[in-house]
Amino acid sequence: RLVVNACMAGAVLWTGAAMAEDETRDLVPVEEVTVTATRVAEPVFNIPASIDRIDGNAFNDDSLGISLSSGLASIPGVVVRDRQNYAQDTQISIRGFGARSAFGIRGIRLYVDGIPATQPDGQGQVSHFNLAAAERVEVLRGPFSVLYGNAAGGVVQLFTADGSEPTRLFGGVTAGSYGSYRTHLGAGGTVGDADYRFDYTHFGTDGYRDHSSAQRDAVNGKLGFKLGERGRLTLLINGLYAPDADDPLGLTRAQFDADPRQVAPQATQFNTRKSVDQIQGGAIYDHDLGNGQALRLLAYYGQRSVEQFLSIPAAPQGNPTHSGGVVDLGTDYHGVDLRWSWRMAALQRPLTVIAGLSYDDLSQHRRGYENFIGSELGVRGALRRDEINDIDSLDPYLQTDWQFAERWSLMAGLRYNRVRFSSDDRYIATGNVDDSGSAKYSASTPVLGVMFRQNPALHWYASWGRGFETPTFAELAYRPDGGAGLNYDLDAARNDSFELGSKLRLGAHTRAQLALFRIDTEKELLVASNVGGRATYRNSDDTTRRMGVELSSAHTLAPRWHLDFSWTWIDAELDGGHKVPGVSKSSLYGALRWGAEQGWFAALDSEYRSRVPVNDANAQYAPSYALSGLSGGYVFALPSGRVRTFLRIDNVFDKQYAGSVIANDGNGRFYEPGPERSFIAGVSFDWAP
Repeated sequence: RLVVNACMAGAVLWTGAAMAEDETRDLVPVEEVTVTATRVAEPVFNIPASIDRIDGNAFNDDSLGISLSSGLASIPGVVVRDRQNYAQDTQISIRGFGARSAFGIRGIRLYVDGIPATQPDGQGQVSHFNLAAAERVEVLRGPFSVLYGNAAGGVVQLFTADGSEPTRLFGGVTAGSYGSYRTHLGAGGTVGDADYRFDYTHFGTDGYRDHSSAQRDAVNGKLGFKLGERGRLTLLINGLYAPDADDPLGLTRAQFDADPRQVAPQATQFNTRKSVDQIQGGAIYDHDLGNGQALRLLAYYGQRSVEQFLSIPAAPQGNPTHSGGVVDLGTDYHGVDLRWSWRMAALQRPLTVIAGLSYDDLSQHRRGYENFIGSELGVRGALRRDEINDIDSLDPYLQTDWQFAERWSLMAGLRYNRVRFSSDDRYIATGNVDDSGSAKYSASTPVLGVMFRQNPALHWYASWGRGFETPTFAELAYRPDGGAGLNYDLDAARNDSFELGSKLRLGAHTRAQLALFRIDTEKELLVASNVGGRATYRNSDDTTRRMGVELSSAHTLAPRWHLDFSWTWIDAELDGGHKVPGVSKSSLYGALRWGAEQGWFAALDSEYRSRVPVNDANAQYAPSYALSGLSGGYVFALPSGRVRTFLRIDNVFDKQYAGSVIANDGNGRFYEPGPERSFIAGVSFDWAP
């Protein structure tokens, strides 16, 4: 009640401020921030949805430029946890979706230049996001996420930069505490009607904790060609090589309190580690058909191989149906997205219609091996699993955006989702029968949003969408009864998402957004058991509820002073009244920045997160924490470019905290400690020869 009253009071003040602004003086023209996350290129201010666009510099300036956490911290409702464990991917959750994922990213759609980084089953990863090449990142929250299909609790899209005039060379070196460093080199420009951009990044670290060293090499390339007067072809290439990243595992609460830098003994005993090798390419063809019509075709293909050594003891692997302690995955994936759009007028009002068809296919050769040979641990032993898993989805979709009155606009869409799973078991042994099988899930996911433009400073909107979330292959892998075969009894979860919000801009100096949301999920996927390295899942009998408030604002206080603020309150409950693990009820972020394009600059940022339940039973909580960071430096202007230097201090007050949690870990090792006070320094250049 207190939160609702505060929001209502804030809304009244909000409206009054906007009206006063509108009545006393003309609005100063502001720079429009345009996004494409709803597939309609429109200013954020005119879209009935919660969308944020973050400039690519936010992920590279004053940071190592490896984790999305460096740029997305200011977005309300979004939690990006840098696990300090590069054998496991960054944790991302949006309005509670994805918070319960024990590994990888779950329940959120991820894209790089339109190429999915999320499998058709909803499991995703961002290790191949080359942030040095980022032009921008767009984050879509709320009902309109369902336009992207299965497991779309939110959408994160990385768009890499195009080449442009003049020809440029750029790069830099960043280094900091715990032996961490990143080097980057790139080039971009144009040749006739073609443009190009190439980036190479190398990253290495000894790790904050013992047994947490890692290194990565990443490349990203982009070629654009003008084809005639109306066509454009863009070619994309992306690669990642990350060998033998050590996995320190999580800690129990006692271990975390005693020494957060330690590792679980099993990590060194089994030499837990992960290697990833990935390459993918794509092509995008855009064609202007005339009369407001356009055609866009995206096609992509990629390969990804993963080898991971787990800490599963030898004894549980004695079960004939156990898949062992070494994971060997070889994945081929490809797909296409064909989209037609038409901008026209209906009843003399602007109308945009989009129709498309998306097809994604993944074939995965999964093998499992024992992680021991005799008494030697942490080595590849006997084969225990061999299967070919295929997932494909075929989704037609339709969208419309219509300004049907002077102050009113409507945005609506419908997507039909069909996801098919099939498994061909090639490991047949005594006690392990043929586990082959198949399953199919389908659903229609509609969305509707309405916006009212009260005046040029203040817009109100309401939206609703219905989404669905299938089990992933990892969740289908084992049956709760311990029998052989995949758990095809699992159903897909369905959710209804509601959002009320407003968007405010006062002149060129203040922008703010307020959103109230509620999400009700039926048949939520919950952990049934987690023993011996095998997690099984079930569908909830009750409705999972997520409801909350998001507030964000950006202010220009003076020509060189900028203030950003965001606040999130979310109440996320499972069946039985337990809180959803991994979700902080309250979080705050603030950043004060001073400086310009040249000369001295400085910044102070702080964040707070309330305590976090670590399992479905809420038996333990990771403690709340507040962190602050300081950064500053100098930008040197050169005749043909610039050189930027910086120094940053993280966790200024040297707080001990759990940066992330491993929800429902079967061994009680829920806690992944964040680093102590640490330092980063860097120098970068941008030169036009």
